Amino acid sequence: MDSVATHDEESPLIVNDLEIKNPKNYARDIHILSWAFLLIFLAYGAAQNLESTVNNEQDLGTTSLGILYVSFTFFSLLASLVVRVLGSKNALILGTTGYWLFVAANLKPTWYTMVPASLYLGFAASIIWVGQGTYLTATARGHARDYKLHEGTIIGNFNGEFWGLFALHQFVGNLISLALLKDGEDGSTSGTTLLFVVFLCSMTLGTILMCFLQKRDSKEQDDLQDSSVSLYASLASLWKSASLLLSNVQMLLVIPLIAYSGLQQAFVWADFTKSVVTPAMGVSGVGGAMAVYGACDAICSLVAGRLTSGLKSITLIVSGGALFQAIAFFWLLLKYSPTSGVLGTICPLLMAAILGIGDGVFNTQLSALLALLFKHDMEGAFAQLKLWQSASIAVVFFLSPHISLQAMLVIMLVGIFISYGGFLFLTLRVEKAFISSVSDA
Repeated sequence: MDSVATHDEESPLIVNDLEIKNPKNYARDIHILSWAFLLIFLAYGAAQNLESTVNNEQDLGTTSLGILYVSFTFFSLLASLVVRVLGSKNALILGTTGYWLFVAANLKPTWYTMVPASLYLGFAASIIWVGQGTYLTATARGHARDYKLHEGTIIGNFNGEFWGLFALHQFVGNLISLALLKDGEDGSTSGTTLLFVVFLCSMTLGTILMCFLQKRDSKEQDDLQDSSVSLYASLASLWKSASLLLSNVQMLLVIPLIAYSGLQQAFVWADFTKSVVTPAMGVSGVGGAMAVYGACDAICSLVAGRLTSGLKSITLIVSGGALFQAIAFFWLLLKYSPTSGVLGTICPLLMAAILGIGDGVFNTQLSALLALLFKHDMEGAFAQLKLWQSASIAVVFFLSPHISLQAMLVIMLVGIFISYGGFLFLTLRVEKAFISSVSDA
């Protein structure tokens, strides 16, 4: 309270003016951020879903995605430093260029176009996602501070809006794929060139929209951008930040859940579309199944975000998402076999819906959890999120061509039980520490 009063005394006219204007802009910036990501990722997400089926010669599609996520993993180690130097808004804008280049490479998919595009996208993805997490959390905190609202609730609401609209990229992008792609007599697809041109136009609009965001970086970040801080000092600071996070018991307990969230996404993109949807519905059916996945993902993200208010709500929501996905994996492992007719179409669509619900849960709740637990190092925490997610995604893309669907399902089930166990232990530990601090006070 004293710091707020002091700040008001030092510059009352400026603060009063900002207090009138800025709160209205917080929600505006979240709307812009959400719509920009929707326009960019409806193109990238649909293209990614098609990689294992359209670019299947010598496994070009899955290998390119594996390279992409290895690059993503490596650059995630440096992403927090890049975002601090550039600022979150500039990092968001620069990050869009990698997605544009990757989709453009699909107009002429060869090893000489896809591999360089994948390597660069790994860098671009690392900074756009650290920038997104940092920007959204800073905006939510500013909104809660100016309106004097509960910070956890606002973080949950803003994450719900972002991830709900973001999840629609699977619905919209795959509906476009369904409309423009057709299976030929030889099983190949036609209309891919037109599809990727449409995707490039969508990405260009998203990049332009991103330019209208307000800067939300802290004064410390602004000073870092303008000062002549040495590279050595910056890298030393980055290393210290990463070391502190990796020695933090809370981060170590949440890492398995982060890694699992990447595993389940890659399973849907690579194995589910190739081994479950395509045999039952054809390549063109991938768009329809992933549209269902995206719709359920979006609805669940919106609902989960609205229900998030603190650690207890996060625990309950994550438990529900883990249960849904475990049911889908057991169904595929023990009961499912491809059939013809209406039932053969309904079952993949129903599984896509269940998997989408789980993904919506993990997207919203992991972001909210990290925002609540690591307030003093948001860039580092979100860099860890993308580091472990991208590493696990890369593992799936490299493994997918070489192991059976049943083996991958066993890996998914082991992953969900280990990660959920670590998450429950984390919530009990944090809750116990909170009760102890209250009793001591």
